Amino acid sequence: MSSLPSIQIILVCQGAEYKAVCRGLSCIPDPKPAVIPMPMGTKAVLQYLTKWQAESFLDQPQPKVLVMGLCGSLNPLYRIGDIVLYQNCIYQGMELEPQIFPCDRSLTDIIYAHLQEKVALVTALTSDAFIYSAAQKRSLRQTSGADVVDMEGASILKALIPGATVSMLRVISDDCDRDFPNLAAAVSPEGSLETLPLAIAMMRQPIAATRLIRGSLQGLKILQKVSTTLFST
Repeated sequence: MSSLPSIQIILVCQGAEYKAVCRGLSCIPDPKPAVIPMPMGTKAVLQYLTKWQAESFLDQPQPKVLVMGLCGSLNPLYRIGDIVLYQNCIYQGMELEPQIFPCDRSLTDIIYAHLQEKVALVTALTSDAFIYSAAQKRSLRQTSGADVVDMEGASILKALIPGATVSMLRVISDDCDRDFPNLAAAVSPEGSLETLPLAIAMMRQPIAATRLIRGSLQGLKILQKVSTTLFST
C-alpha cells in the first residue's frame, strides 16, 4: 500500500453521505481532512463552490481536495457496493459537444495505488437530471461511453480547477439494469432533499423504493468503510 499524500479537504453531499464519511473518519487520529458538506445537483453545487472557493482558499494555495459520495452505475461491470475512482467527468449540457473535465492524474494514481484491488478507475457522466430508469442508463452508456453517473462531478471540477488539486472517489449505490423512483421533485433548487416530496415519490413505487433504499444503505456502509481505510496509516 502506497503512502497517501496530505488531503486537506473532503467534499461530500450533505445528508447521509456526509454522515457516513464523518463516521468513517471518527476513528482516525488528527490531523485529518476537513469534511465539507455540499448541495446536490449541477447548478446548486457550482454556485456553492464558486462562493466557497473565493472565501476559503485565500490562505491555502492549491489544496488537495477529495470528493466522496455515492453514484449510479451505467456499466454492467460495476455493481452496488463497488468503489470507483474517477479519471474524468463528462458533461453534456446545451453545448453541441460534450465537455470533459479531468481529475488530477497524480493524486488519482496515488489513491488508486493506495487502495489497490479495492477500487476501479472509471469515466463518469455528470447529469443535470435525476437518472432513475434502466432505459435512461442504457441510453447514456451508449451515447457517452461513461461507466457511472452523478449530479455534481463536472460542476465541482469546473468550479475548483485550477485553484485546487481534485480527485473523486465514490461508491455505487444503484445498478444500471433496474428502475428506481424518480426523485427529481424531491431535490430543492438549493440542492437538498425535501422530506415530503421524497416520501411521496417512494410511496408511488414501493418495490423500486425498497430496492433504492437497500442499495443506498449498502453504498453508505462501504463509503464509511473506505473513508476509514483510505486514511488509516
